[in-house]
Amino acid sequence: MRILVIGDSCEDHYIYCASDRFCPDAPVPVLNPVKTIKSLGMAGNVSDNLRSLGAEVDILSNTEKIKKIRYVHERTNHMFIRVDEGENNIKRVKPSLLEIIDWGSYDAVVISDYCKGFLTEDDIEYITKQHSLTFLDTKKPLGAFAEHTTFIKINDVEYNKTKSTVTPTLKEKLIITLGSKGAIYRENSYHVNEVDVRDTSGAGDTFLAGLVYYYIIHTVIDHAINMANECASQVVQKKGTAKVNKNELKYGI
Repeated sequence: MRILVIGDSCEDHYIYCASDRFCPDAPVPVLNPVKTIKSLGMAGNVSDNLRSLGAEVDILSNTEKIKKIRYVHERTNHMFIRVDEGENNIKRVKPSLLEIIDWGSYDAVVISDYCKGFLTEDDIEYITKQHSLTFLDTKKPLGAFAEHTTFIKINDVEYNKTKSTVTPTLKEKLIITLGSKGAIYRENSYHVNEVDVRDTSGAGDTFLAGLVYYYIIHTVIDHAINMANECASQVVQKKGTAKVNKNELKYGI
């Protein structure tokens, strides 16, 4: 299985800290860093999760560095603050790079668009016209540019912001994630078991990776959504931007 992922990527930095006192000159806790864990985020996280499931993945992403730096209490996993760097300097993908891709060598194309400037609506429309199986996750308001996509993954908050622009054609493609309530596709509900949530960072990326991987294997969207739910449920029980462990999936192959 070979998959192409296109979109904005970042570095997730988790600085785990101890804290046992407040600053004497301001009502804020004093943080003492204990350890730092780094991983790829956004499109990079989608790619890493697909690799964890067993896919061969190529990624086309920004070369400029975006950092999401989180200061987290090591014992309770409470996040004190997140600091983002570099997201205003992202250059658009060169159209010439899209034109030389051997689209037929991939089983699917995944667009992970965090709307940082790497992809325009025209780029997304072009990409979705090049392959018969495309998956889109975008922070942009949906419109005609997305109508050639096979499936569109969107969370409920994003859907509520863009539902006025959703055409009947787009609505048929939407897989709406609902967090602890599972997902909806064409008015069918896909529920998840209740789990102890430690960190939701990157759960949407993991859902997308599971959706793509299991749809390619089974070509049954209902099964793919259920497996995507299971993948996301697994990682939210772990700290940080965790990657799915295929061996821990109850119903996966």
